[in-house]
Amino acid sequence: MIPLRDQNPTTKTPIVNRLLIVANILVWIYVLTLVRQPSAIAAFYDQYSFDWTEFVTQIAQGHLALATFVPLFSHMFVHGGWLHVIGNMVYLWIFGDNVEERLGSGQYFVFYILCGIVAAIGQGLVQPEPMVGASGAIAGVLGAYVVMFPAARISTLVFLGIFITIVQLPALVVIGFFIVLQAIDALAELRLTAHQAAENIAYFAHIFGFVAGILLLLLLRRRREQGRFRFG
Repeated sequence: MIPLRDQNPTTKTPIVNRLLIVANILVWIYVLTLVRQPSAIAAFYDQYSFDWTEFVTQIAQGHLALATFVPLFSHMFVHGGWLHVIGNMVYLWIFGDNVEERLGSGQYFVFYILCGIVAAIGQGLVQPEPMVGASGAIAGVLGAYVVMFPAARISTLVFLGIFITIVQLPALVVIGFFIVLQAIDALAELRLTAHQAAENIAYFAHIFGFVAGILLLLLLRRRREQGRFRFG
C-alpha cells in the first residue's frame, strides 16, 4: 500500500512541514552536485551521517564538541537515493501538515527533531551502523497522526497481484500496516544479520521513531490537560 493523499484538510499553512521538505530536497540536490566526485560524496556522508559507535566513542573520550552532536541532527536531512528521499517526503507531505496544525509550528519542529533523535539512538542500540534519512522522524509523525486522526480517510494505492487500484482506507489501517510491516522486516533482518545478508534499511529507527511519536504526543496532551501547555 502506498498513501497518495489524506482527506483531512488543514486551516493553516504548514510552514515548518514545508520547510522540512524543502530542506531535505535541497540537501539531496547538493549531493547530486557531488556525483562526479566520489571522494567528496564519501566525505559528506562520513561527516553528516549518524554513526552510533563513533558517537559513543567520542562521548566516552570526553569529546563533547559541536561536531560530536551535529550528526545526531544532520542525518535526518541526508538521504541515500531518489527513492529514499521521494518516499520519505511523500509521507511527510501527506501526514505532517495535520500534526503541525494540531501541535503548533514551534512544538511540531521540536517534536519532529526529538523523534528523529530517539529513532537514531534506538537504531544504534540494536544495529550500530552509520545511518541517514528522515524516516525515523517521519515515523514519529505517523505515530502522532494515527493517535490524533485514526479514522481520517487516506487515498491509498493498493497492489493486488497484477491489479492496481486506489481505495479510501482509514489512517489506522494504512499506518498500522506500515508499522506492522516494519516490525516484521526488523525481526527478519535480525535473523539475516547473523548470515551477513541483511538489507540496508533502518527498520528499528522506524519502530523507535513511531513509538516516540506516540509517547511524546501523549506527554504533550497531559501537559495541556494540566494547563501548562497549549496546542497551537
